[in-house]
Amino acid sequence: MRFKKIAVLAAFSLFIFYFILLASLFTIVEPAKLSAILKSERFYYSIKISFITAFVTTALSVAIAVPAAYALSRSDFRFKPAVDLFLELPLIISPIALGALLLLFFNTGAGLFIQNNLCGFVYEIPGIIIAQFVTSAGVATRLIKAAIDEIPPRYEFVARTLGAGEFKSFYTITLPLAKNSIIAAAVLTFAKCVGEFGATVTLAGAMPMKTETLPIAIYLRLSNADIEGAAVFILTLLALGFTVTLITRMFLKVRHG
Repeated sequence: MRFKKIAVLAAFSLFIFYFILLASLFTIVEPAKLSAILKSERFYYSIKISFITAFVTTALSVAIAVPAAYALSRSDFRFKPAVDLFLELPLIISPIALGALLLLFFNTGAGLFIQNNLCGFVYEIPGIIIAQFVTSAGVATRLIKAAIDEIPPRYEFVARTLGAGEFKSFYTITLPLAKNSIIAAAVLTFAKCVGEFGATVTLAGAMPMKTETLPIAIYLRLSNADIEGAAVFILTLLALGFTVTLITRMFLKVRHG
């Protein structure tokens, strides 16, 4: 058997595996149960809170990731290896551990001061945002850095020789060339934030109609042995994820064309 056929077989095997898992959800949910959940206030609240927090977190993550990625790609500075290493933190330890780190921090003197005088995070909606941020910002920076690494630095050098400053050469040369990759990184970050569970449940808790994101809603349904309800929320999460991904792919394809 030729290697290409083996590779195609491996791809289809993965597809069939995930398809069977997805199809099994439709065998669990009854139409009446599906209709009742789709009409419930908690269902729309979980979607709303998931999208709002994910959008805010994505905006914050990308706003910080773009200059951070540029610095790591183009500059040599003190402690750069340590900074670069810490970007791997969300990949090295689990989201639950990251949420526990946040929870422990907010029990220190500095954390309690922030809680009491600036903004509450523990068991609050801002806690969802910071939990999503700590699990996604490093990944967004890594993705954007990989895109900037592919852009030859000589383009910026030529711009500077023609009189452009550092910011102008970045804004007019590097940023447009990396635009599609930044959009893709933003979408992946958004999808990761919508599906984030471990850090969120550790810091913000699982409070119905308060910190109930879509993954938290799935967790609450399963904890109450509501298998059908959990299946509905899983299908919703999958539908939203697939929709965002497909729209983004279409957008990038049109832009590329």
